Amino acid sequence: MILTVQGKAAYAYTGGKPFDRSLPTAVFIHGAEHDHSVWALQTRYFAHHGFSVLAVDLPGHCRSAGPALHTIDALADWLAALLDAAGVARAFVAGHSMGSLIALDFAGRFPQRTTHLALLATALPMAVSDTLLEAALHREPEAIDMVNQWSHSTLAAKPSCPGPGFWLHGMNQRLMERVSAKGETHLFHTDFTACNSYADGLVRAAQVRCATRLVIGRRDAMTPPRAARALADALAQAGAPVDTVTLEAGHALMTEQPDATLDALFSFASRPVHAAD
Repeated sequence: MILTVQGKAAYAYTGGKPFDRSLPTAVFIHGAEHDHSVWALQTRYFAHHGFSVLAVDLPGHCRSAGPALHTIDALADWLAALLDAAGVARAFVAGHSMGSLIALDFAGRFPQRTTHLALLATALPMAVSDTLLEAALHREPEAIDMVNQWSHSTLAAKPSCPGPGFWLHGMNQRLMERVSAKGETHLFHTDFTACNSYADGLVRAAQVRCATRLVIGRRDAMTPPRAARALADALAQAGAPVDTVTLEAGHALMTEQPDATLDALFSFASRPVHAAD
C-alpha cells in the first residue's frame, strides 16, 4: 500500500492481505540497495498467521519516493512517521543489515513503540571499507558484484539450493541493479555511507526496553558473527531479554535459510510482550 510519509509517497508491502491495524503489526526493513521483496517468504507467512505486515521500501528505493535519506537517525524518524501514517502505535520491528541499524535506532529512541526487536546480519560499528565506498561512488556495477559475492556463502553455490530453480547470486544481482536503475544517482554509496557513519549504536542499545533477538549467519563475510558481540553485550546490559540465533548461512539469511529465518522471527514475535514494556 502507498502511504504519505513526510510529504512523500511511501510503499509498504502487506504480505498479500489487506492491512488491519487491529492486529499486531510486524515491520520489516531491508538493507542497502534492496527493497521490500527480500522479505517475501517471511512477510507472507506473518500476514497469514495473525499479524498485519508493513515491509517497507525505504525512501528513494523502488516504490517509495526519494530523495534517499543520508543518515540512520533520519531513516528511523521516517519509520516513526510511517507508523503514524498507518495508524500503528506499537510494532514488532525487524531489520536486515543497514535495516538492522534503522531498527535499533528506532527501538532506542522510541522504546514505547517497539514490542520486539529483531536484528539480522547486524554489526556495530557497521564499517564499510574505503575500497567498497569508492567503488559504490564511481563504479557501482563493480560494487554490486563485490557485495553480491560477499553476501552469499557456499550454500548459495549448490545447484537447486535452497529450492529448485533458484539462483541466489543472479536474483540478488538483478534486484540491486533494479533498485539502482529506479533510484537516484549514487544510491548504493548513500546507503553505505549511512551505515559507515552511524556512531550511535551502543547508545541506542542502552535505551532499548523490549526483548531483542539477533539472527546472524555463521558464514557471514559482510557482518561476521564477532561484529555483533559488542551490540549483544550492550543490549544485555540494558536489562531487557536478548538472545542470539546463529544460522548456517552468509549475509543473505532470508534467501539462503528462508525457513530457518522465518522460524527465528515468528517464534520470537509471537512471544508475550516483555513485562518491562
